[in-house]
Amino acid sequence: MIDVEDAGSARLLAVRDEDPQREWDGLGPWWPEQYPGVSGIRDRRAGGAWLAVNAAERRLAVLLNRADVGDLTDDRAVSRGSLALESVAGRSPEGPLPMHGFNLLEVRPEGARVLSWDGATLRETPVDAGTHMIAHDDLDDDATPRIHAWLPRFRALGPAAASAEWAEEWIALLAEAAALSPEDDRAIIRDNRPHGYPTQSLLYCVASVTGEGVEVHDRALPSPAHWNA
Repeated sequence: MIDVEDAGSARLLAVRDEDPQREWDGLGPWWPEQYPGVSGIRDRRAGGAWLAVNAAERRLAVLLNRADVGDLTDDRAVSRGSLALESVAGRSPEGPLPMHGFNLLEVRPEGARVLSWDGATLRETPVDAGTHMIAHDDLDDDATPRIHAWLPRFRALGPAAASAEWAEEWIALLAEAAALSPEDDRAIIRDNRPHGYPTQSLLYCVASVTGEGVEVHDRALPSPAHWNA
């Protein structure tokens, strides 16, 4: 979920799905030499980041996987883990890319956007003012069951900037969504194994990027794909 107030100001709720066997580290400055001033959620295996933030430059990026239309094999694919880190360092990707598909959500002083790579084409989608949701297809894609089910509910809460308790309100709605089975297509807190993927929801982050700075908080779920222990 992302709520954009104006250029460079946005509030975000992001859920990370990953293989529970893949170890990770919570938000921290894990790349002091290569990316000074950058913090993120680090994947220990590849060393990259799912979410990264550069507070001094008011940049934030979140990476989501996307299906390929190309024929790139795993043995030739470059890791996508550098994308969020490079983005908040001010270096957005340019196609063509030797990577599997992705959606890269960027919040920058110039505004918010999604860069989508499907193995053949790199597209840019501006994120206009208002509340939006993205998963593994297009922004606000009503054909995605979880977006169809929950985006209207998040929008009904009103602009996040209008509420000092926006994060608590969004997390409460996320908890309501978590009452669904994690295998349900409409679920936000997910177990994707029945759908052919080893990933499960492991953590969520809330973030605020404004003219005053950047604030990010991450919280691990008590167990994969479960809101409560």
